[in-house]
Amino acid sequence: GDGLGAASFGRFSLIGAMMFQAEILGIAGCLPDKVVTNDDLASLHPDWDMPRIAAKTGIVARHIAAETETACDLAFQAASKLLERGIVPKQEIDYLIVVTQTPDHLLPSNACQLQARLKLGSHLAALDLNIGCSGFVGGLHLSTSLIQSGQARNVLLITTDTYSKILHPQDRTVRALFGDGAAATLVGCSRSEGRIGQFVLGTNGSKAGDLIVPAGGFRQPRSEQTAQQQVDAQGCVRNADSLFMDGQAIFTFALTEIPKSISQLLKKADLTAQQVDWYIFHQANRFMLENLAAIGRISPDKMVYHLESIGNTVAASIPLAMEHYLIDQRIQPGQNLILAGFGVGLSWAACHVVWGQASATS
Repeated sequence: GDGLGAASFGRFSLIGAMMFQAEILGIAGCLPDKVVTNDDLASLHPDWDMPRIAAKTGIVARHIAAETETACDLAFQAASKLLERGIVPKQEIDYLIVVTQTPDHLLPSNACQLQARLKLGSHLAALDLNIGCSGFVGGLHLSTSLIQSGQARNVLLITTDTYSKILHPQDRTVRALFGDGAAATLVGCSRSEGRIGQFVLGTNGSKAGDLIVPAGGFRQPRSEQTAQQQVDAQGCVRNADSLFMDGQAIFTFALTEIPKSISQLLKKADLTAQQVDWYIFHQANRFMLENLAAIGRISPDKMVYHLESIGNTVAASIPLAMEHYLIDQRIQPGQNLILAGFGVGLSWAACHVVWGQASATS
């Protein structure tokens, strides 16, 4: 009579004939205190054309983690904020997924450390996912699958990155773009009209070199050689220890794959473009988002923008934008949201979400 059908949630006991619907039950974000504005960058680098960069990216400031502040710390703050709302008892969280590319240690995972810091039950499974800008939707796919199959009641999904720590300070292509941040999202069994619907996912590993930190792993350990600075044709300075992004290649990739994925998704979800209330894409930069809207024939007033004051926050960008729109009460119960992330891998992920009763505070 508890509505759970054949499932009994002991240690991940399997479900009977029934499949559960999953829903986003809450979102909370965290940004580091330190803010670096375009004026700050202009005074450090007088040769950088910051007005031009701002016009193209739509970014005027970004939050940057302190030297001793890590992605794990930001994740802890975001998750603490979410758990304080008491949406579900802590002991009913069965799975912790942390999406990050800037972990505290090579091992153990950030997820294991956060299980202890957040005082979550020892019965839960905890794992890190090394995914970039498609990581929120990718993590949502895994969370939804666990709930639908009866393997978990509630999944805490944390997306957190401190890309500032892997950028070369003199590389304007990335320094002006990225900001640090984290978001915690609670995914559970549907308790309202809200549900997480269809997904479209993809990978093209042959283009991995378009967005990469070449050195620092075991393929190319850090050395005096990898630390040597190089200047590219555009006058950007970087080394093999820092992030390399082929901006033009990523732009072409997103404009090729995302509109295609969105039309596949609408077909899968049996939705028309008119029925979609919000398109919440990875907040790469304004120029990219405007082009995606134009190619996908998305009405500008349905396109979500939340990067002017925080920059590109990698896997946290979609949930941070959602939190912002929830605070402003622009996302309402029953609305159809289309989410899409794309980047490192190269990988992409899109999904349809029907918003439930979750607000920015409850």
